[in-house]
Amino acid sequence: EEVQSKQTQKQVADKKRSKKRFMAGHHSKRWKGSRELEVGMQGILITCNMNERKCTAEALNLLGEYADKLYGLEKVSLHSEEEDVDVALKKEVAQLRASETKQERRFQALDSGANNVIFIRTQNIVFCLESDKLVHHILSDLHTTKKKKSRVILRMLPVTGTCKAFQEDMVKYLTTFLEPWFKTPSCATYQIAFKARNSNHNKRDEIIKSIASLVGKMNPKNKVDLTNPELTIIVEVIKTVCCLSVVKDYTLYRKYNVQEVVKDDISKPDVTTAKADADTSDQTEKPDAGETDRGETKGEEDKGTSVSEKGEGDESEGGGE
Repeated sequence: EEVQSKQTQKQVADKKRSKKRFMAGHHSKRWKGSRELEVGMQGILITCNMNERKCTAEALNLLGEYADKLYGLEKVSLHSEEEDVDVALKKEVAQLRASETKQERRFQALDSGANNVIFIRTQNIVFCLESDKLVHHILSDLHTTKKKKSRVILRMLPVTGTCKAFQEDMVKYLTTFLEPWFKTPSCATYQIAFKARNSNHNKRDEIIKSIASLVGKMNPKNKVDLTNPELTIIVEVIKTVCCLSVVKDYTLYRKYNVQEVVKDDISKPDVTTAKADADTSDQTEKPDAGETDRGETKGEEDKGTSVSEKGEGDESEGGGE
């Protein structure tokens, strides 16, 4: 009887431990899921080489600095001194609860789903903050002043639209997403910068062909320019989320690399300097073993029928563009 009692107690203890582990895993997954990049979000992808924590801190500081200049300081709720203390207290409690549920902050760092990539979500901003304009403003200032303001951040890519990372979903979403830039009467020269991380269910060439065909149908005057395009369509796939944006000055601002944009421009490179540049090239992102790096591919032949896979080496992404 004593042996049987000990066995029963052991079984009960094992069940409790199993339940505890299951619940711990369940809660951790729920918490993580609420802080991950998801379809429907807008924000900025930040890339780095390791040290994601420091990169997150730098990104939040840099974005906050320029957002304050462009849109003013974030509003802080203050109650009147004449207001009844109880009323003020109730108001503050209500505001705290609202902020907890709505997470009313300009910038929120989320898990992107890929190593060395951070997603900064922009939300609930009364200044109608648009990530593409903010990032362009930051790069423009860095390019002009040549003042280095970060150590570990490499690239800042705005995300003004997201959809499921399947070809049908992407084409459907892009049909309306691209209209402001490419639909008649609008037209522009363009290139496509494509990269996939932790995703192998899309074929790069097929995605590029479908986007090129779509842009061509919107206005036949839209032409591919791999040298100095007016616009760049950024397509960043991470797992099952496709992050999209259309940006200006992608070549001028060194593919939106904050380390490279502060370097002095070399107007007339000779053979010696070209070799030196190759030896001391862009600070690069180290590809991870578990990362599906499909490179960044620029553009397609216009007429929407054939696609040029021609591209320049994108050292900052560890792949070809």
